[in-house]
Amino acid sequence: MNILITSVGRRVSLIEIFKQELIKVHRDGKVYAVDLEVDLSAACKVADGSFSVPRVDHKDYIKDLLDICLAQNVSLVIPTIDTELKVLALNEELFLSKGIHLAISSIEFIEKCRNKYKIHEFFQANNIDIAKEYDKSQYTLPLFIKPYDGSRSIDTYVITKEDQITTYHMENDKLMFLEYLNPEHYEEYTCDLYYDRKHNLKCIVPRKRLEVRDGEVSKGKTERNKIIPYLRERLGYMNGARGCITAQFFKHKDDNRIVGIEVNPRFGGGFPLTYHSGANYAGWLIQEYFLDLEIEDQFDTWEPNLLMLRYDKEILVHGFNN
Repeated sequence: MNILITSVGRRVSLIEIFKQELIKVHRDGKVYAVDLEVDLSAACKVADGSFSVPRVDHKDYIKDLLDICLAQNVSLVIPTIDTELKVLALNEELFLSKGIHLAISSIEFIEKCRNKYKIHEFFQANNIDIAKEYDKSQYTLPLFIKPYDGSRSIDTYVITKEDQITTYHMENDKLMFLEYLNPEHYEEYTCDLYYDRKHNLKCIVPRKRLEVRDGEVSKGKTERNKIIPYLRERLGYMNGARGCITAQFFKHKDDNRIVGIEVNPRFGGGFPLTYHSGANYAGWLIQEYFLDLEIEDQFDTWEPNLLMLRYDKEILVHGFNN
């Protein structure tokens, strides 16, 4: 009953959460970590052991990751970044043949989430409103520009004046021109959804984004609002979805409009807020994959209006020489 979390970087809280939950069912269980730069990863320092792996696009990535899992008796792997998901999903059967579960959605669902054109089609097919998409030859200002395969708010732009649109924006085929959802009128939520192994929705925790740093929430609060029944009705079953699914929505402050933005089939950076509110996604994964238990509906078991204020904290490594 050992767990391995990939690309941990500075995800100290995620490591600590899984350590807390694993020890409840197996006192000798270990939570290991892998990263590209183990020596410079804060989360690696708090894991029960850490190992270096090459970049996910390296030919030896899967082999090295599997070797580490086998050597450390790992039974469950938790991925954390978008670029790993497809590679791991394509190799899910290989890991399963060695008795190792991947807490991951299906390859079909992952590919849909990685392409924002496809996720817009998915939202529309499930009767969820989306931001209007503009043709680059005919748009309305203000507008929002983002890449269809981007993450962490990289290469995104709010355009309010015509002269802000450059040749780069017009000629880059990856960039989408979208309706701008003005924060004066809309509130932004990251919703942590939990899907069991049968792809059934078991919990929704909307987290209002009060402040964001480097694409990750730094201040937020849980909120029980109309997004919950809205998503239960439309996304109560998502074929291929498993574990923690992080989805973004905008909610209009005055009317009933809810707009789907994107879906990331992995733990998000703000998940610790969801966990501390009482929605125990880490524990539920352990119950499902280690104890073979069914997860009951958990829509009302978490604490609303819980505020999270993040800050930086040091991890000191003595005798470091590199």
